[in-house]
Amino acid sequence: MDDILNIFRALSDPTRLRIVLLLQKMELAVGELAQILDQSQPRISRHIRILDEAGLAARRKEGSWVFLKPGPAAELEILGRIFRSEKVAQSEQAVQDQAQLSLVRKARAEMAERYFAAHAKEWDAIRSLHLPEAEVEGAMLALLQDAPLGKMLDIGTGTGRMIELFGAAAQSVVAIDNSPEMLRLARAKLLESETSSGSDIVQKTELKQGDFNHLPLQNSAVDSVILHQVLHYAQHPEAVLLEVSRVLKSGGLVLIADFAAHDREELRTDHAHARLGFSDDSMKHWLTASKLELVQIKTLDGGALTVKIWVATKPAIPSLHSDSDRLASPAATLKRASA
Repeated sequence: MDDILNIFRALSDPTRLRIVLLLQKMELAVGELAQILDQSQPRISRHIRILDEAGLAARRKEGSWVFLKPGPAAELEILGRIFRSEKVAQSEQAVQDQAQLSLVRKARAEMAERYFAAHAKEWDAIRSLHLPEAEVEGAMLALLQDAPLGKMLDIGTGTGRMIELFGAAAQSVVAIDNSPEMLRLARAKLLESETSSGSDIVQKTELKQGDFNHLPLQNSAVDSVILHQVLHYAQHPEAVLLEVSRVLKSGGLVLIADFAAHDREELRTDHAHARLGFSDDSMKHWLTASKLELVQIKTLDGGALTVKIWVATKPAIPSLHSDSDRLASPAATLKRASA
């Protein structure tokens, strides 16, 4: 009874009710809420504390920013029907708040445009060294077309491109990046993608700040993992793959897209690449040490740098295959694991 009373007390204030309604639409930073509601951040923070205590909002720190999303209170699912009703959605205050929310979306999109403009030359320099990204993405999609992604983890999400590419096929997505700036960029790009496609990708995606050496997830938390052009930033790739194995469920899969071993030292000095690509032998050794079984290798030539795609699974039982065994397709391996 006390929990219900706390919920209704929290919703009895007009500002807190507006906050809950806004969080039903998208995750928002405290500063963005202050902008929409035209109130000071300290005042908004006091309201957030009350909503948090009632389970109606949940806070998450991302660098110097604090983001809000709907809380864990089970009653929110029932209340959501009221919040989504036409009577509430078309009320004068809700319409005004929606207009201000549109300005927040616009500000995020403009931030993304500025970021891309500032980094365009840097990215173009790397892109010019390998075949077009569309071909790499097409190969990745082909490899995973029959694979159940379930709860997908995107490590080093960057601009959120992997979420756009695979999010529709996944039940839910957790996207991790160590840079708050990149997470804000990904958030803006996902909003843009959702608006243009009409998908629910934003609602089923959770963006988290985190280090790939210490993933902020419980053991066996995800069904699939994607590392797209991320592993070459790792000083110790084997440690990253151990973390991947820890959070991956038995029967789950991993896709790694990165460069084959190369000697382009300028990528180390100019672009902070810790590793100059990877050989198949090194990748297989690290995956095996992480109790992951390499099942597919795809080589994509067409530039100064060769792109490689490695697909691995986490067997329910230790692999009995010898090093000389022929690699199986990921779909066949998944069928074998689920049989």
